Amino acid sequence: MTQRQAQGKTVLVIVGGSMAAVKAPAVLRRLREGGAQVQVLATRAALAFITELSLSTAADGPVATDETWFAPRPDAQHLTLARADGVVVVGASAELLAGAAGGHAGDLALATLLSVRGPVLWVPAMNEAMWHHPAVQANAQRLRGWGHHFLGPEVGRFGTRGEGSGVGRMAEPEDIAAAALALLSPAPAQDLAGLKVVVSAGPTREYLDPVRFISNPSSGKMGFAVAEEARARGAQVTLVTGPVTLPDPSGIEVVRIETALELRGAMLAAAEDAAIVVMTAAVADYRAAERAGEKQAKVAGDVTLHLTPNPDILAELGRSKGERVLVGFAMETHAGVERAALKAARKNADFILLNYPTREGTAFGGDDNEVTLVRPDGSHQAWPRLSKREVAQRLLDEAAALQRRSALAD
Repeated sequence: MTQRQAQGKTVLVIVGGSMAAVKAPAVLRRLREGGAQVQVLATRAALAFITELSLSTAADGPVATDETWFAPRPDAQHLTLARADGVVVVGASAELLAGAAGGHAGDLALATLLSVRGPVLWVPAMNEAMWHHPAVQANAQRLRGWGHHFLGPEVGRFGTRGEGSGVGRMAEPEDIAAAALALLSPAPAQDLAGLKVVVSAGPTREYLDPVRFISNPSSGKMGFAVAEEARARGAQVTLVTGPVTLPDPSGIEVVRIETALELRGAMLAAAEDAAIVVMTAAVADYRAAERAGEKQAKVAGDVTLHLTPNPDILAELGRSKGERVLVGFAMETHAGVERAALKAARKNADFILLNYPTREGTAFGGDDNEVTLVRPDGSHQAWPRLSKREVAQRLLDEAAALQRRSALAD
């Protein structure tokens, strides 16, 4: 999320009566980090799960409640709150959905929702049986028909003891904040319209036997962010991803792979008619020279593995680069810029984004990244710590500019 997305914007966060209400402070903090001014409204049911103090601290302001609504004041609080540029309903319960869909105004949250003119984002949280009930689905559909937006619910474990897992878990705070800020933002420039963008993401797995493999903890978040940003800018996007827990993003062709050899085949095929190719995948450097067909029994003492190098996919793409823009990622712990520049030149990449895996908060699995853009001639530009979506925006700004120059040269 970017500061420019929320410049001068106010977001009202309504906290519903769900166990997921405990995540509301994190949502408030994420929105403020994105530059938004936040207000918070807690329902009576929400305050059974989260304290006013926690919400007030995260929002850096007072909490609106039914008690403040009825307290002597110079304004109609529900109308004042409704002037926010956008509303996010965090931990939206079946009760809150029903009240809003029915046009009820019996408490501050419902009266405010009746008065809002900006976009409304519902983030449901409830057990799977409740979410799939026809009444809840009908209420959600009615709200969608009025132009309201929904994020989730997602598949995951429920907080209620004995409930297990299923559809109904609330989306994560960073995703909620990103979706809310996106609703407030102007549509991104369609500078990639008509172009094909291919992105690789996640780790690879190199099996030693049917159950053991060599891999790494890449989450795929960086590649998914690039793919989603490219889609938002009008591109036709193919995302080739290793094993990750992220759901397939809508409007994007997703190719799921496991091994480096599978990744190579998928990337070479997809890149043939691509204008921009971005390699964020963390590809294993080696694979087993001979993969065992059966699970190998544990033996006493040391074990020697015979490994063989995997193909260098970025280099292969570089050899057949043509007019397309080629972007790679690299991880280095020392002499990073020099090594990245040599890598970019050797592999015929237009530029490489240099990661720093040992820096706190930017290692595998994080939501932020801190990179340096390095070109083959050694020129470079260090970017500050940013969300991965912001890194994706800057990456594609650079790639789109290179692509335009290439097109003009033709």
